[in-house]
Amino acid sequence: MAANAIYSVLGRIAGLGAEPALNQVKLVIGVEKEIHSLSDELKRVINVLDDAEKKGCKDKLVRDWLTRLENTTYEMDDVLDEWNAAIRELETEQHSFDNVLLLWLYKVRSFIPSSCLLCFEKVVVRRNIALKVKEVVARLDLILAEKDRYGFATTPQPSDRELWRGQTTSFIDLEEIYGRELEREDVVRQLVGEGGSSEEGLIRGIRVISIVGVGGLGKTTLAQLAYNNSQVMNYFELRIWISVSDPFNEVEIAKGIVASVEKLDEPPRTNQLEMLLQRLKKSISGKKFLLVMDDVWTEDDIKWKPLKNALKSGGTGSKVLVTTRNERVAIMMMGEFIKNNWMIHRLGVLNDEDCWSLLGRIALCGKNKDQCEEFESTGKQITKKCNGLPLAAKTLGSLLRFKTTLEEWESVLNSEIWKLEEVEDDLFRHLFMSYNELSPTLKRCFSYCAVFPKDTRIYVDELITKWMAMGYLGSNAHDDWKVRGRGYFDNLAMRSLFQNFYMKDGDKEIKSFMMHDIVHDFAEFLRKNVGSRMKNTTCKDCSPLLVSRVEKYRSLFECKEVLDPHVCDCLTSVRLLDLRCCGLQVIPKEIEKLIHLRWLNLSNNKFVGDDLKSICKLYNLQFLWVDWCGLQEIPLEIGNLSELIHLDLSWNRGLGELPESLCNLSKLESLNVNECRSLCGLPQGIHRLKKLKHLYNERTESLKQYPQGIAELTSLVTLNKVLPFDGSQVGWLKNLNRLSGKLELLIEISSCDSVAVVVEDAREAELAKKTQIRELIINFDVDEPSSSTSVWNEVLDALYPHQNLQQLTIRGYNGSRLPGWIVSPLNQLTSIELDNCEFLVSLPPLGKLPLLETLEIFNLPKLEYVGREFLGIATCSSSRGTIAGGFPKLKKLRFEKCINWKKWEDITVEEEDNVAISIMPCLTELEIHFCKGLTELPQRLMRKVSSSLKVLDIYGSKLVDALKPHPNLHKLMIYHYEGSRLPRWITSPLNQLINVQLCDCEGLPSLPPLGKLPLLETLWIQDLSKLEYVGREFLGIATTTSCSSGTNNNIDGGFPKLKKLSFWSCRKWNKWEDITTAQEEDEEEYSIMPCLTELEILFCEGLMELPQHLLQKVSSSLKVLDISDSTQLEQVYGDNEGQPWKSISRHNPHLRLFH
Repeated sequence: MAANAIYSVLGRIAGLGAEPALNQVKLVIGVEKEIHSLSDELKRVINVLDDAEKKGCKDKLVRDWLTRLENTTYEMDDVLDEWNAAIRELETEQHSFDNVLLLWLYKVRSFIPSSCLLCFEKVVVRRNIALKVKEVVARLDLILAEKDRYGFATTPQPSDRELWRGQTTSFIDLEEIYGRELEREDVVRQLVGEGGSSEEGLIRGIRVISIVGVGGLGKTTLAQLAYNNSQVMNYFELRIWISVSDPFNEVEIAKGIVASVEKLDEPPRTNQLEMLLQRLKKSISGKKFLLVMDDVWTEDDIKWKPLKNALKSGGTGSKVLVTTRNERVAIMMMGEFIKNNWMIHRLGVLNDEDCWSLLGRIALCGKNKDQCEEFESTGKQITKKCNGLPLAAKTLGSLLRFKTTLEEWESVLNSEIWKLEEVEDDLFRHLFMSYNELSPTLKRCFSYCAVFPKDTRIYVDELITKWMAMGYLGSNAHDDWKVRGRGYFDNLAMRSLFQNFYMKDGDKEIKSFMMHDIVHDFAEFLRKNVGSRMKNTTCKDCSPLLVSRVEKYRSLFECKEVLDPHVCDCLTSVRLLDLRCCGLQVIPKEIEKLIHLRWLNLSNNKFVGDDLKSICKLYNLQFLWVDWCGLQEIPLEIGNLSELIHLDLSWNRGLGELPESLCNLSKLESLNVNECRSLCGLPQGIHRLKKLKHLYNERTESLKQYPQGIAELTSLVTLNKVLPFDGSQVGWLKNLNRLSGKLELLIEISSCDSVAVVVEDAREAELAKKTQIRELIINFDVDEPSSSTSVWNEVLDALYPHQNLQQLTIRGYNGSRLPGWIVSPLNQLTSIELDNCEFLVSLPPLGKLPLLETLEIFNLPKLEYVGREFLGIATCSSSRGTIAGGFPKLKKLRFEKCINWKKWEDITVEEEDNVAISIMPCLTELEIHFCKGLTELPQRLMRKVSSSLKVLDIYGSKLVDALKPHPNLHKLMIYHYEGSRLPRWITSPLNQLINVQLCDCEGLPSLPPLGKLPLLETLWIQDLSKLEYVGREFLGIATTTSCSSGTNNNIDGGFPKLKKLSFWSCRKWNKWEDITTAQEEDEEEYSIMPCLTELEILFCEGLMELPQHLLQKVSSSLKVLDISDSTQLEQVYGDNEGQPWKSISRHNPHLRLFH
């Protein structure tokens, strides 16, 4: 861990020479020699740190030396912070003093130079800092001089993993194994079955399967279970077990395989890889084998490739089973054939019961029955410390085995697991193997994660900012620190050090994660000796916990105590401070003492006046959040924060302007003003923010245009909204070719605009050169309607984006056609939305788009006809007549408010019957709303897509009546149906419907027998204005005759799977017919709503009572009854002590009533 501080100090010392400020040079006078000497010595010690940290795992003297080195180096880092703060303070004071002095000089005509008046103060500051530098350098020299006595090596040493772990074998005692039944079956199924497409994971007939997980999770045990499974033994002609570990020695592995296959007493004596591989190929040629390669560490494909090629001579169906801690190893060994995750088995933890069985078997060994009963309760609580990790259960079990009193067991229960000496020796050494594989940077990034409490969900983007603020990501000017940080996180995640990942649908990046408790304990253990760098204090005001946090992590989260008016020196070294949502109303002036702060989050506190001035002296600050703080102004002093990288001012809706001094922030990369609705302008000097990459400005309605200099910000990556400036609407984007993600354009066109000028401005934007834009929104606005649509057509033609675009939205477009670039089959568009395109009379062949998944069309008032050309079907010129187009990937199709649309042309009979013509094969959701002119759907097309269609959302009576059965539908939504009876196919028991919604069906006087639907889980009924009576037929109960006996004994219907039933705003409904007493009491024949958990009857004022027998029938499963705003029902059942409610709830005391 000493590398953390050393790399930071080295980087800062290297940067001293690059700083042009004169004050900086003056401040180092007298200590230049010490600084350069320290730099040279630290560079030398870096070369031996890797070996020192490995030796420190076992040698306490080395560990103590590393701790002293780290703590003292951190002190040097703090002195450099003071150095930087002093420079900025003097620069600020000099600037302010000069302004005041000019006025004074004008009055007294003095010729005294202004610099003399501050000379004494500069000398004092310089002397104090120089003394601190000399003091810390002297102590570091003494520590560094000790390194030679330990004999650290400067060259990489052979791995000691194999020595620590020993070789594994295939033998296993099944009586010692608990759990893993499902995992074993899964792996066995992968080994003996095909399990996927014929290519996935195959190496010319050989499939590679991997078991991945953190150390101690049981990867080897699972491999042993699979290896010794009877199905596996019968399936493979040869079974070979090789313990690989590290280093990956291909010669020894080849020897082991040959010895196993040829059943040799000892491996071949030659070390010639070529000879060994030839012999290996011959011995396995044509034979179906299983090769287990246990504990593989190498990511080097060059080492694996010769073995991989030799193994190809095995018989078809051969498998290689790999266990590894690192998912990158698994991916490397699968090579170019990996296409799916199914070949990587990510091993999970044991459940509590299996974990206790494993721990208890060891811990209770040799204890009598009374002792076992006495210790069991405490033992199960101790098991929770293991959090399902088998190795932890074994380690704690061994520890408890020799503890014979309940007090000793409770002592283990109440101890931090990382403080138990036995755990350090037996458990953490396995995690050290993974840890020592990490680079120094990854080590510090990983161990820092112990700052979060256990069971915390950690957000990756925020974690990366914290790594940056701690100095872990370096200052490489040629690389983006966010990209670097994401790479570090991915590396750690691949090594199974993190778990419980969360990703949004469609995203490729992990948003958040958690840490296993034992891994968290290990990270905390790594930090246990950090912290003695602070001066000893007898302060009784500061919490020891806060002091410890500051010393170990330089971080405090949600700790208002740090801003106590008497902040003492033991807390001032904090670098990261999170005070969001702490109810602060003012920022105490004492925050100025925290000069080492790099990261400060004050969001969701309400500040007034000049509160922010007190943080404008935190000259080392890099990240600042003051969103949701009710700010109305930003002080001029904000420009003093010259190190600031990220500034979040979002959701300060009263903030009207930003000061020009903000443009002094030359290192600023991210500025967030989202939801600053009063913000009317950006600073005129914004062109000076040369490093600005992200400008977040969504929902800033008062911001109407940008200052001219924004076109010079060629580093911009994020710009949510494009506004005009100096007569240009979008043309100024020309040189901003790094823009990525989402881009929203506003194009204003009026009748007086010159067509040539508007079109040329659109062409100047050169969107086709912006290869990283993934979502493009084009909003058109018009002040005066123009009779000509040509200008609209030409503008949209000129705005053609790069083919990498994935999402396109066009709103308010008044052109008569869409441009040709939209339907290019080279496009990668996955989503298109067309909204309020008033003059479009037809749709282009969008079916040509090969990747389109979502198509939504709103408000096309002139659209009357959708022809077959819309499908984009074309026969390619090839010998087989390949069919292209037809929306090959489309999943959702939506039409809304196309009020004059009358005809949707059907496909031909040939196109329906020809299996070579694939039309919308992936379509799962079709929505048609407020298209009253459309009276029927294309029936042949609907039959063509019926196998995939799952959701049908229809508005209007005529379309509903024209519908045909779609047995694969899962969700049916019908709106504004005016007929008196729904089509009968809807209640067919052959349907697969899971969700049915009937809304605004004004013509329905009664409900059909929806209870017949065998899979229905959710039924929503809303605004049926003519519904007065719900009869028993609604339940769909029917008695069928048995063919064998002729008796009536089979009961169908009754909503067998229904979980939620909702009635909303059926205001005339006054009667719900009850079931009979016989139907209620006959449990075997009549099963009515056996799964119902939630019943809602809201805004149904006319219903006076509920069907008592029916509710008693379903009461055992029902959990929620909501009768809110159904006034008569509330009067009857609202009293929890009343007889009506008791008659319903007597069989279910847990039933909850809402009213």
